[in-house]
Amino acid sequence: MTLRVALSILSLALLAGCVSGGSPDALVSREGRAQAVQAYVQLGLGYLQQGLTEQARGPLKKALDIDSQDAAANAALALVYQAEDEARLAETHFRKALASRPQDTRIQNNYGSFLYAQGQFAQAQQMFAQAATDTLYPERSRVFENLGLTALRLGQREQAQAYLVKALRLNQQQPRALLEMAELSYEDRHYVPARDYFDRFSQLSDHSARSLLLGSRLASVFEERNKAADMGLQLQRLYPGSPEYQQYLSEQ
Repeated sequence: MTLRVALSILSLALLAGCVSGGSPDALVSREGRAQAVQAYVQLGLGYLQQGLTEQARGPLKKALDIDSQDAAANAALALVYQAEDEARLAETHFRKALASRPQDTRIQNNYGSFLYAQGQFAQAQQMFAQAATDTLYPERSRVFENLGLTALRLGQREQAQAYLVKALRLNQQQPRALLEMAELSYEDRHYVPARDYFDRFSQLSDHSARSLLLGSRLASVFEERNKAADMGLQLQRLYPGSPEYQQYLSEQ
């Protein structure tokens, strides 16, 4: 843990301590309880962001001891359990969070991501669709990206393209959406836009086995032999046991 991170978590811990224990009457008033819950939630999220899930549970439990229905505390604890692969507990707390705050876009999007990870694509799509209706949500582009990925999983190819295009209209710098559009465009033999999407992706993200295979295929289409060979060498060096490398070899 860096010094900066340690100081950040320490300041949050001090804030939680001050709010909840600064005076005998701190938790008597509604305002005092709300401040304590907020401080504990922020402390828990601070730990979670550093991957310290065990430490995160403590302050989040204190927040729920004060208000068991608090949406932010339940949503944060759901993320903790999701990170720990405790799917049943994560589901329980996501549902509690939405029961308290059913129109919270961030919770809807996070719950949708959880459902997607569990393979519950139809339910995830419903959550993302609800989240997408919030036109003021600052990460709305991610919601449409999630909708696009989910539609692909459900075999809704045209709808997926529409969602991904919308995501990129809202935010052009989304590597996952760019890679998916590059792949879809290549499959449709729309090679010029496929190369454009791929080049933009390459400027924003490191390559995976999948993107290297696609890059090699696109380079071959445009007869860029050196580039195609370079992509192949990177596949061999970085992902020698991958299905993508085996596919690359079969195409040579």
